[in-house]
Amino acid sequence: MFQKILIANRGEIAARIIRACREMELATVAVFSEVDRTALHVRLADEAILIGPAPASESYLCIERILDAARAAGADAIHPGYGFLSENPGFAAACQQAGLKFIGPSAAAMRLMGSKTRARQAMQASGVPVVPGTSEPLASAAQARAVAGQIGYPVMLKAAAGGGGKGMRLVSAAEELPAALERAEHEALNAFGDSAVYIEKAIEGPRHVEVQILADEHGQVIHLGERECTLQRRHQKVLEETPSPWVEQRPEVRERLTAAAVQAARAAGYSNAGTVEFLMDSAHNFFFLEMNARLQVEHPVTEMVTGLDLVREQIRIAAGEPLAYRQSDIRPQGNAMECRIYAEDPENNFFPSPGRISALERPSGPYIRVDSGAYEGWTVPVDYDPLIAKLVAWAPTREQVIARLRGALREYHVGGIKTTIGFFQSVLADEEFRRGSFDTGFIGRWLENRRSAGAAPAEHEKVAILAAGMHFLSNGKPREGGRPAETSAWKLLGKRSTLRE
Repeated sequence: MFQKILIANRGEIAARIIRACREMELATVAVFSEVDRTALHVRLADEAILIGPAPASESYLCIERILDAARAAGADAIHPGYGFLSENPGFAAACQQAGLKFIGPSAAAMRLMGSKTRARQAMQASGVPVVPGTSEPLASAAQARAVAGQIGYPVMLKAAAGGGGKGMRLVSAAEELPAALERAEHEALNAFGDSAVYIEKAIEGPRHVEVQILADEHGQVIHLGERECTLQRRHQKVLEETPSPWVEQRPEVRERLTAAAVQAARAAGYSNAGTVEFLMDSAHNFFFLEMNARLQVEHPVTEMVTGLDLVREQIRIAAGEPLAYRQSDIRPQGNAMECRIYAEDPENNFFPSPGRISALERPSGPYIRVDSGAYEGWTVPVDYDPLIAKLVAWAPTREQVIARLRGALREYHVGGIKTTIGFFQSVLADEEFRRGSFDTGFIGRWLENRRSAGAAPAEHEKVAILAAGMHFLSNGKPREGGRPAETSAWKLLGKRSTLRE
């Protein structure tokens, strides 16, 4: 087993990894940029090393500076977390060359799964279903027109080297294709340094379902069940849950889905923790989307239903230990759901809301978990992703977990900045969401409906807004970061209020 692990990341995931290492009695080393001097992960680690200025390209993305820090601290392994260098095969290879164990898959597996076209080829060869389309980058607009004509519109253009919605364009008709291809190639080049784009059939009204896998370095692979990740905006997940309400209706689909995920990991020669992502249509047909060769943001929901610590399992696997579990040992219990709490303003198109957290009240109670890198008095920087916490709840049923999560959101208060807390209060109250009948377009439609309704609020909404204004006036000037100053339609409409005369 390792003696000292450097965490090549920041924020809540760095704090999460440090806590797992602490339980395993492993020393930890944090790295930080100049703007992160007072960050929580710096406070929690046994050692902390400055690696550069605020821009990620000069700090968290600088491989040599991170390796220098590991050497200086005497670390024998590096955990990349997620984001930044976590799926960079060059970083994994550089760690190996420096005599440091990379806590993640091999560079070869990352290169394979990092190329969407090569990954599609590997999946097709192994019998894992893929969406109809090309498995090579498009050579020309003429080829794109020919393929689109064959598989039928709508089609999706995707960057071969990337993900996260960058370099992605939905094309509904032939006349839209040339301009969309040009934009997709340009965006792919800017985001990933590679303009290669491929084309596939667009699945209409899809669900986004993924399977968590663990694979050791001795050839053993198991799955830990599926997660529902359909609630997205701009192709970014915002709420995840397990089990999937869509898959839960079809046990035979779950069996085939999880078997395909295990087969995908084997085909990639994969080891460590990973996630195989699928799109699913209205008939419960599923298609390979991509494999994320790292720990996922949403891993806590799987931990809540399985009782496993995935970071601990990652470290054990990287240390060469075999999996301690057979597939038959994995028996998920109950339902778990996670809300990603961002420093964003939902009423301003989710524009980032950096700044000082002047007040912080976290929820608590049975089966409530908050993974966070924030604390009262800390300033959320403008330089990085605005995720400040993940609020997770567990309960025996989906209906109960929604109720428990809504209660936790009502207790959660972050003063001084805008957050998505009120947004989630409203989403969890939505009947379509509660039925589990949503698709990836849910949030877009939901927001549009809210904007339309906001132009002429219903009478009960007017009363709620008026009551909030009266409360503000009757209480005078609120304390800094206090609740009255943060009151918004998102918060008011996300919970019921009782008015007494």
